[in-house]
Amino acid sequence: MTNHILKCNDCGNYTMNENCRCGGKAVTVIPVKYSPEDKYGRFRRDVKKEQLKKEGLV
Repeated sequence: MTNHILKCNDCGNYTMNENCRCGGKAVTVIPVKYSPEDKYGRFRRDVKKEQLKKEGLV
């Protein structure tokens, strides 16, 4: 058991255990530390923009 919240990759439920009730593996949902010299920020923004286009919000 960990001391932070995890999210199941399979069903999307939140848990404190490394394995979810559904049998899936749970991973950490803690965001990455902010850095003004973010090397991958452009890629994340591009992915987010494409996702918004698919949803018809942009």
